[in-house]
Amino acid sequence: MGMIYIVDDDMHMAELLSDAIESVELASQHFSSARDFLKISPEISDIILLDLNMPDIDGIEVIRTLSDQSCQARLILISGHDKGVLHSAEQLAQAHSLNVVASLSKPVQILAFQETLLNLSRDIPEAEQTKEFNASAPGLDELIEALDKHQLVLHYQPQIDITTGQLKGAEALVRWQHPERGLIYPNLFISLAEENHLIAELTSQVISMSMQQGRLWQDAGLNLRISVNISAENITGLSLPEQLSKMLVDSNLDPAMLTLEVTESALMGELVTSLDILTRLRMKGFGLSIDDFGTGYSSLSQLHRIPFTELKIDQSFIMSMENDDESKAIVKTCILLGHELNMEVVAEGIESQEVFDILKNLGCDIAQGYHLARPMSHNQFLEWALNYI
Repeated sequence: MGMIYIVDDDMHMAELLSDAIESVELASQHFSSARDFLKISPEISDIILLDLNMPDIDGIEVIRTLSDQSCQARLILISGHDKGVLHSAEQLAQAHSLNVVASLSKPVQILAFQETLLNLSRDIPEAEQTKEFNASAPGLDELIEALDKHQLVLHYQPQIDITTGQLKGAEALVRWQHPERGLIYPNLFISLAEENHLIAELTSQVISMSMQQGRLWQDAGLNLRISVNISAENITGLSLPEQLSKMLVDSNLDPAMLTLEVTESALMGELVTSLDILTRLRMKGFGLSIDDFGTGYSSLSQLHRIPFTELKIDQSFIMSMENDDESKAIVKTCILLGHELNMEVVAEGIESQEVFDILKNLGCDIAQGYHLARPMSHNQFLEWALNYI
């Protein structure tokens, strides 16, 4: 793990945290001024301990600045305010796409803090594993070449029936196997594809690979669903239902084996066209999942209009529900709502047995997350699945 930056004007607290960090053999650097801290550029492997109540620039302003700098370091928020303020700051940081891994109320429980650090030191971020190759974002010409030469690959994360433990399917997650940069993750190329009208071709390749994989799984005795993410541009292309139907016929697969995941934000554009396409996809037998549920602005109206078969709760609620009663209440409500509308409910981002057990008690249907299995290459997934069943 990299450096742990302590941003706190309370010298006593800073010394306490520094001693706790040193005792677990990690390195720290203290800044009593947020302005001085913002002069450096933390790495993705670093951790920032940020006190919200700073005298020169407060923690909320620091969060905004870190977002403007596209900071990828892990962030731990600290506050002596009530838990509501800490919770709101955490939600704000996540909305700014910052990697918030914990929040601590003062007085800090040192043993729990040290345990958190040790867990983080063992959990190297995916992007850190490929940082050397991903230092600069790929360009448009490289992406066009990647599509032409079929350099995209899929990794699969299992989805488990929470009640029975049965393997139900997997989410297909696209990666780019670059010949020089190595494995590139989607956060570095999906927006590039969308901005340059390449997302339709990219999605077509992803679905084609998913269907080929589904055929291989069936031949190996695994009858599993595959979930694939589609974008706003995909659901305004009127020919999509026919294209997918033809691909399924060519692969000799049942349309029910493919679930198309659509985020709430993707539905905010041309709603009439989206409704047209998604309804036709459902009529052809494909599954439809509303992804990242709870983060959009018109969730209930979307559920009322569009024939979704699955509701996927946003992982930010799942990951915080163990220690956040508000998140747990939202998850509980999403599960009840999904079931009332005859949908299966999927929880992603499960990272502990405790969260799994809570979801089981709340009646959630499907589980997905690192606690169960990380995303795997197709060969690794097949071996894992055959051993699992």
